[in-house]
Amino acid sequence: MNSISEVGGGVYRVDTGYHRPLFDAAYLIVEDGAAAFVDCGANHSVPRLMEALERHGLQPPDVKWLMLTHIHLDHAGGAGRLLVECPEAQLLVHPRGVRHMSDPSRLEAGVRAVYGDAAYDELYGSLLPVNADRITAAEDGLSVDLNGREIQVMDTPGHARHHVCFLDETSASVFTGDTMGVAYPELTVDNEPFVFPPSSPVDFDAEAWHGSVEKLGHSGMKNFCLTHYGCVANTQRLVAAMHRRIDDFNALALKTPPESLKPKLAEYLLDEVKKHGCRLPDEEILSILALDIDLCAQGLIVWRDRLHPNH
Repeated sequence: MNSISEVGGGVYRVDTGYHRPLFDAAYLIVEDGAAAFVDCGANHSVPRLMEALERHGLQPPDVKWLMLTHIHLDHAGGAGRLLVECPEAQLLVHPRGVRHMSDPSRLEAGVRAVYGDAAYDELYGSLLPVNADRITAAEDGLSVDLNGREIQVMDTPGHARHHVCFLDETSASVFTGDTMGVAYPELTVDNEPFVFPPSSPVDFDAEAWHGSVEKLGHSGMKNFCLTHYGCVANTQRLVAAMHRRIDDFNALALKTPPESLKPKLAEYLLDEVKKHGCRLPDEEILSILALDIDLCAQGLIVWRDRLHPNH
């Protein structure tokens, strides 16, 4: 399978190889001999990013930015290693993420608590710290320069409080991380993606997420470049689907006992995918969504227990 695909406007999607094919993307932006990555997958993903550079005639010192939408490790786990490989690159991350990138020990401990040690070691490996002088805080509205190409930061909480998106007018694309949801290619029907909000631990915030989705829908960008997985068109239908499913996740969390939430979420998503027109067997749909169902249920339970302890 070709892990590197052209998006257009000097943007290339790189399958990071995290978890399974067509699951986790990083994006390479190329502007007249200079390069930037948006997200980077885990440590094991870095060789694929180096391959993408080589394929486009670029060298590691040509990378000027690594832009992280947030610091969850499927997006940022390889950041320290990638910056070792790319000595001229500056890391751009939400202000809340700066200290975790310079000292990832608490971040690693938190992820181990969610996944367990064995799964953590297999998926991520040791996180390398990034020197503080190589980190730039991605403040809302900040514009960074890539060889004359302007890329703007937009603060987009909801999936995580430390989530940002990156607007690139040159390609008419916004790199949305997890804010505009998850849309796996296998579940697309007649070019219409099936999108849902990944409510993984620990910062799910329905109200904030609605606001971020609305901002992205009105951003003027034609394409949403999702980490999971690939670029989709900015349409009213897609934005409406995200709003509706954020509300549905919220309602499920409030009315379902914690021990029943995971099977109820699986039932809900399976029903929604089938209503979307997907004709894959139920077992295949549930297999594609298995990791998300587990993590989304965990995140919704954490959120409900924090904000609604009496439910």
